[in-house]
Amino acid sequence: MMSLYNLYMKLARLHGWRADLAMLLAGGVYALAFPPLHAVVVLPVAFCLLALAIDHAAGWRGAARRGFMFAMGLYTVGLYWLMYAILLRADDFWWLVPLASPGCALILAPLSALSAGLSRLVPRGTGRLMVLSALWTLTDMARVYVFSGFPWNPPGSVWEFPGLAGDIMIQPAAWIGVDGLTLLTCIVALAPLYGRMGRWACLVLMVAWIGYGAVRFSSIHDTYLHNPEIVLVQGNVPETDKIAGNSDVAIFRRYLALTHQGVAQGLRQAGATRPVVFAWPESAFPGLLLEDDIARPMIMRAGQGAAAGIIGTVRWLEDDHHWRNSMVALMPPDAAGTMVYDKAHLVPFGEYQPAFLPFHVVPGEGMTPGPGVRTWHLPGIAPVGPLICYEVIFSGQVADPHDRPDWLMNSTNDAWYGNSAGPRQHLAAVRLRAVEEGLPVARAANTGISAVFDGRGHELARLGWDRQGVLVHAVPDALPCTFFGRYGRLVPLLLAGVMGLCGLWRGIVRDRTIWKKRACPSGGSV
Repeated sequence: MMSLYNLYMKLARLHGWRADLAMLLAGGVYALAFPPLHAVVVLPVAFCLLALAIDHAAGWRGAARRGFMFAMGLYTVGLYWLMYAILLRADDFWWLVPLASPGCALILAPLSALSAGLSRLVPRGTGRLMVLSALWTLTDMARVYVFSGFPWNPPGSVWEFPGLAGDIMIQPAAWIGVDGLTLLTCIVALAPLYGRMGRWACLVLMVAWIGYGAVRFSSIHDTYLHNPEIVLVQGNVPETDKIAGNSDVAIFRRYLALTHQGVAQGLRQAGATRPVVFAWPESAFPGLLLEDDIARPMIMRAGQGAAAGIIGTVRWLEDDHHWRNSMVALMPPDAAGTMVYDKAHLVPFGEYQPAFLPFHVVPGEGMTPGPGVRTWHLPGIAPVGPLICYEVIFSGQVADPHDRPDWLMNSTNDAWYGNSAGPRQHLAAVRLRAVEEGLPVARAANTGISAVFDGRGHELARLGWDRQGVLVHAVPDALPCTFFGRYGRLVPLLLAGVMGLCGLWRGIVRDRTIWKKRACPSGGSV
């Protein structure tokens, strides 16, 4: 243990490029805690090294530099899967492949630098650690304001282990959201640096966390009275085929055949107790569905007996000459009645072009965002909140608070990112939204992973990656509106604010006195 401590102190006292390299490596190690690896044991290894490096930095500027380099390692490793999307257009943008994740890291890292630099202004000790945890949470929450927002992989998501263990650990999100879990994660990760009482407090916190999660999870039981039987159609169409555009008819026929098969199965399972709804993934229809008067009735004939079909498509707005990424609800018998939802949160560099880029990476003129979340009231079906792809990662922004849905329908196309960590991390976000809102979520994904979660975030069914088929399952009823669902991100914001103020008070009043006594045991001047 002493040799490990000496190694840590040696690394923390590095300066110049050696310190930068150490922080890059520490941030890269930290990224291993995210899905699908869930190596949470690395959290104290990496985060404690950052905290010690802040202590030994030459002022707040040096600390900010430590935080910046740590974040560069974190996001470069954690977002490595972005290169898969560039590879699909490698003929034009081959030179961007090694720059994809470092480029995003360069944009996000200043937020982490801010939290590290400001924490250095607090006297060394437990108070500084408390302030660092609070600031790290607040700056992580601020990622929703970077371009159209990029809150991918919040630290609180590391606890989404597969199965029962993850179900238990994420239950507090119903009260404090994933950002509240981020605050708890930072506090616990720094436990080795606290005094004896602080470490005992962290142990008590973990026991309470696990105990509450186990009690809440086991005390809630699913019911199936109001929501439909969902048929999730997973066409497993490679993105290269969609881009080429020479397989549109074959793709459409594939989806029609799968829909017919899935709805027949859904009708058998639901009987007369529940309506059946089928759903295609994001942009699954190879064309402009709202302008195709032939395709819409064909889809409903394939889904004969279904109460509605939810189809991912793009649409062109003649009035303002913009493209939108949309989800369309078709209703029988001939799909004459439709409802449309337009994606509100667009993917930066993928669906819209940030103005500062000196080169063009988004095809055409990009997309135009929709007005925001809404609730569909389809005839004979419990109210549903549509969400397209990327939108589901935005904590507290997935359900209309004035017209709360009974379930959420997420359609996505993760084929862009290959068989990597990206689709798994996206699925993890879906699971956390279910817990936060107390709402079941059905997810239709082009190449996977399609899944159904209940309001506890418990996975009820899945259709894995790179598989063609249908996933048929009843959508459980919604839970009562959660505390987080009622108050949203105000909850973790206040928690982080209180933690920061407590740390500031302790740092100024107590830790400063302690460090003065250590520096001047005889009572002389410092």
